[in-house]
Amino acid sequence: MAKFRMVRTDFWKNPLVSEEMTPEDKFFCLYLLTNPQTTQIGIYKITKKQMAFDLGYSIESVHSLMDRFIVHHNLIRYNPETRELAIKNWGKYNLDKGGKPFMDCISSELKDVEDLSLIQYVSKAIQKQEIRSLFESFCEQEELVFGKEVSGQDENDTYLEPECGELDDTLTHRDTRRGQKEEENKKDNKKEKQQQEAFNPNIKKNPDTENNQKEVDVKEIIEFWDNNGFGFSNMNAKEQLLVWLDDSSFLQPKEVILKAMNIACANNKRRLSYVVGILKNWVNDSLLTVEEIDSFYESQNSVPKHRQSTESFPAGRAIPGGFVLDLTAGEE
Repeated sequence: MAKFRMVRTDFWKNPLVSEEMTPEDKFFCLYLLTNPQTTQIGIYKITKKQMAFDLGYSIESVHSLMDRFIVHHNLIRYNPETRELAIKNWGKYNLDKGGKPFMDCISSELKDVEDLSLIQYVSKAIQKQEIRSLFESFCEQEELVFGKEVSGQDENDTYLEPECGELDDTLTHRDTRRGQKEEENKKDNKKEKQQQEAFNPNIKKNPDTENNQKEVDVKEIIEFWDNNGFGFSNMNAKEQLLVWLDDSSFLQPKEVILKAMNIACANNKRRLSYVVGILKNWVNDSLLTVEEIDSFYESQNSVPKHRQSTESFPAGRAIPGGFVLDLTAGEE
């Protein structure tokens, strides 16, 4: 059964929302409050990739929005290692009920939280003492296990997710299992990178060079979009197209995207849906490079055209062998 989240009508009267948030901020805020991953306790697991998919944004746009909500608005915290997000004022507006079933549900969800400092973060806004005490009991467990005062945590520790997707080295590894998990992730990332380099030897090993190349690719695609009539002000469509640079199986993503856009222009179909349709067809046909795409089309066009022309028109009646053309016939 699908979950249904209520948003209070006074959401729109909040000065932070009405005066400081952009339209995109408001949309993102409503998503954080109502997406399918939300829980009763205001702490839930979610990835940037999932957010981008749900919202139709690029991963870069999601990271920028999260940065605004963590640093500028100070409304959420995010642990990139456990992929857990906590909403600061969730308890103020949603944790005001009572009763055993509700308390049992909260207790069950609190047990699933890996980063216990997020429980402390959410608990500060809870006004109902019974529920707040339950949250704080889990914080006390953290103090016993890790031997430190959670309440002394710096409010500015916002768990910003690193741009490159690597684990943040400033996070404290609280047990041996977590350290082992990080080592395993590093090995997996290294193996994946080696596999990518094997498929594409042109991949640069310098992170700065990779970032610079990506910026060049993005700029080239955007310029083609703007200069060829796809819609200069259609920012959402551009962002959705740029997702194909990272989240696709193409070995030459930029070149393949540009080729699809060229085909759209040739057919006078300058729409995102048309370009994406072309890209999806190529993925389904396992055409992952420009060379494979060109070879596929060449094979499709190799059928002789004269066969179609001879079959399209009837040959007519045959002329008798003894027939003589007389141009003066019928003039008498």
